[in-house]
Amino acid sequence: MQTKEQQKEGEKDNMIFGMRPVMEALRAGKEIDKLLIQSGLKGELVSQLMGLLKQHNVAFQYVPVEKLNRLTLKNHQGVIGYISTISYQKIQDVLPGIFEAGKTPLILILDRITDVRNFGAIVRTAECSGVDAIIIPIKGGAQINADAVKTSAGALHKVPVCRENNLKEVIEFLRESGLQVIACTEKTEDMYYQNDYTLPVAIILGSEEDGVSFDLLNQSDAHAKIPLMGEIGSLNVSVAAGVILYEAVRQRLVE
Repeated sequence: MQTKEQQKEGEKDNMIFGMRPVMEALRAGKEIDKLLIQSGLKGELVSQLMGLLKQHNVAFQYVPVEKLNRLTLKNHQGVIGYISTISYQKIQDVLPGIFEAGKTPLILILDRITDVRNFGAIVRTAECSGVDAIIIPIKGGAQINADAVKTSAGALHKVPVCRENNLKEVIEFLRESGLQVIACTEKTEDMYYQNDYTLPVAIILGSEEDGVSFDLLNQSDAHAKIPLMGEIGSLNVSVAAGVILYEAVRQRLVE
C-alpha cells in the first residue's frame, strides 16, 4: 500500500501549473482531470483561460491561495491542473458500437465515488466481469491518477470511461436507448438477484457516504439491495460492485 507521500509524488507527475502552461495544454488537446483556480483571480489571462475552459467543458474549483501554495512552492500564478492519465469518451459515442458488435450492454454508472482506491478496485472488477463502459460525473468523482490506474491493475486502459456533465441526462439517454437502469441501494426490499441482468442494463453505484443520490434513485427503473447478515450497516462500494456485477455474469452465463 502506498503512503500519502508516495501518492502525492504520483500526483505531481501529472501536475501542471501557471496560466500559460494550462492554456497550452488545453489547446494541445490534453485532458484536464482536475483544475484548481485561486479565488478572486482577475486579469486578461484569466479571461482567456475561462474562455478555454468553457470551450473545452472543463470543470474547475475555486480555492484559497494557501491550498495552491501547499501543493507547490513554484510560481503557480493561481492555477494548478492535473493532466488525465486516460482518454475519456462519451457514452453517446460508445453505446452504438456495443450494439453494433452484437453485445448486450452492461454499463456501470458511478455516482460521486471519491476514493481513488475504491474507484480503481471497481474498474478492475468491471473489466473482469465484462462491463462495456463506465460512466462518471465531471464533478464530484475520484481523481483518475496513477494510483487509480495501479489499483485497477491496468483496467482503466481497457474499459471505456465516459466522463459526463449531467448523469440525469445520461440516464435518460440510456433508457431511451433500450437499457434498464438499476440502482444499488439499501432503501428497498428488492434483492439484487431478483432483477434481470440478461437484458441491456446500466447499474448505478453510489457515494461511499450516502449511496446513490435521491434524483438518480427516482429516475431508475429498478432498485437492488444486497442483504447484510452482520451488524455493520453497509458493504464497501467496491465489494458491492463485485457482488452485483457477478450476479449479472451468472445470469448471462446460464441464459
